[in-house]
Amino acid sequence: MKRLWAILIIGFVAWGSSAAVLAATPMEERVKNTLSRLTLEEKAGQMVLGEVGYITPDDVMTYNVGAVFCGGGQHPPSGNTAHDWLEMYNAFQQAALKSSSGLPILFGVDAVHGMGSVESATLFPHNIGLGAANDPDLMYAIGEATSREIAATGLNWNFSPCVAVAQDVRWGRFYESFGESASLQESLVKRYVEGLQQYNISATAKHFVADGATAWNKRNHRSSRELFNPDAYKMDQGDARIGNKELREIHLVGYREAIEAGVDAIMISHSSINGVRLHGHSLILSLLRSELGFQGIVVSDYESIHQLPGNFGEQVIQAVNAGIDMLMEPRRWKYAISAIVEGVKTGAISEERIDEAVSNILTVKYKRGIMDQPIKSPDPALFGAEENRKIAREAVRKSLVLLKNEGNLLPLSKDSSILLLGPGSDNVGMQAGGWTLTWQGTTRKDVKGISIRQSLESVAVENGGNVYIRRDDAAKADVVLVVIGEIPYAEGVGDNGRLTLDSATAHKDNLQALADAKSTGLPMIVILLSGRPLLVTDHIKDWDAFIAAFLPGSEGGSGIADVLYGDYDFTGKLPMTWPKTAKQFSETIYKRNYKERDYLYPFGYGLQLTD
Repeated sequence: MKRLWAILIIGFVAWGSSAAVLAATPMEERVKNTLSRLTLEEKAGQMVLGEVGYITPDDVMTYNVGAVFCGGGQHPPSGNTAHDWLEMYNAFQQAALKSSSGLPILFGVDAVHGMGSVESATLFPHNIGLGAANDPDLMYAIGEATSREIAATGLNWNFSPCVAVAQDVRWGRFYESFGESASLQESLVKRYVEGLQQYNISATAKHFVADGATAWNKRNHRSSRELFNPDAYKMDQGDARIGNKELREIHLVGYREAIEAGVDAIMISHSSINGVRLHGHSLILSLLRSELGFQGIVVSDYESIHQLPGNFGEQVIQAVNAGIDMLMEPRRWKYAISAIVEGVKTGAISEERIDEAVSNILTVKYKRGIMDQPIKSPDPALFGAEENRKIAREAVRKSLVLLKNEGNLLPLSKDSSILLLGPGSDNVGMQAGGWTLTWQGTTRKDVKGISIRQSLESVAVENGGNVYIRRDDAAKADVVLVVIGEIPYAEGVGDNGRLTLDSATAHKDNLQALADAKSTGLPMIVILLSGRPLLVTDHIKDWDAFIAAFLPGSEGGSGIADVLYGDYDFTGKLPMTWPKTAKQFSETIYKRNYKERDYLYPFGYGLQLTD
């Protein structure tokens, strides 16, 4: 028995020594050693990214799949808590470890304003509001808090941030941008990426490159809600007709900052530059790899290689040879593996290109500790923690832009009697916008957070004030507060050629709420919840105060109350030009004939209570 224990102890010491040597091995050597033992089929498996719903843990094991992801609105079949997500992650990861390669997976999600796919997540203001705040240290804190909540689910890859410099407010992804000026990306992207990559989460800068410069297709201007459907024209799949100077001085800035921050991945854009689809563009190798020196994972966007010419196999070959390491093929991931293998066997793809791609993927997996600790058991208290919600509330306060305050109507006294009207007054889903529980967002009551009504009523109860919600109670009120805006949307579904208060993405009750408020004769405050400017030129003369709240998220009500009652001053500045007419939708500070007086509000405009 003593001899057996001695053998066990010697074996344990030897294993420990071996593990210590392995840990001390430079990452490049570990990657090289791992790569050398993989078959071509195993390497090809590492280069695909399948979507939950179209791939199972057994598939991951059988085909050595390198990554999976949950698209917008997807969640585990068992439920939608952080614990459910963790169980799903570990099930996929355990299957990956049983594959012939034994390699763990990357597991991705679009956590674009917090871990919004999961119930009870902390939802931060969307990027356009963060551009209005323009606070680099706050960006780091938001990124870190988002990383904490992703880590609580076990997942390890975030398809964020979007670093587009949006040049047309009609774009349905406008709110995913920090704004129309590259100065905002220069200010915010680096710190945001650094925060997002805490807790061993990989961030992804997207969409390379100039997705914010695509031209509007005039054939698709529509005057009804017909535009609000998945088949509508998608500007993010359009064409950016720009020159090299504009590309470098405006649209490349965010990528320089992200790469300097050590971003793990960069996603290629659905769009084109001067007619050439970016998923097959020479810019991936010449600009992104060679000039900017990016060494992380280059990943395709959702089925975007299908826009390249030829059949599916030819599209895979073009994308891989263009420099894409991982193919986001939610449904056809198995065929993508076969196409990669066939491409190498026929000589259409070099083995060196495959090894380069897989090395980039393996490097990230080692860098983020996934190779050494694939199975997770995080502290569930990281998810939706009070610390995260305090950061979100601060972000709301700093993102609000005061555009009008006639007669110093604001701040309100805490004992004021307020008539509260409008479709956004008690709707956390409207506050949160797209990418909230579902891809397109939701106005259902199950979005967890603090509405404007809830927050105002809380203040009123504590200070002897009142909040009325019926038009018939106008005589009891000192002021009327109307909350209007857009219904939630995402991506091309949100493209809107009109942007009036009754257009495709606007809430159907906006105009009635404004009419009801005007009929009271009370001083009127208007709060707009939207992902971009809407045309308010014909209405604003009736408003005594006007606040652009953008899409403030789950803590929107609390942050808005903080500034309405004067506990904090307004500090936000417009991250875009606010058009006076529809002809100005694509006019920004970069336009040659830009004159501030010609617009309703210029870029950088924003009042304070002391003004």
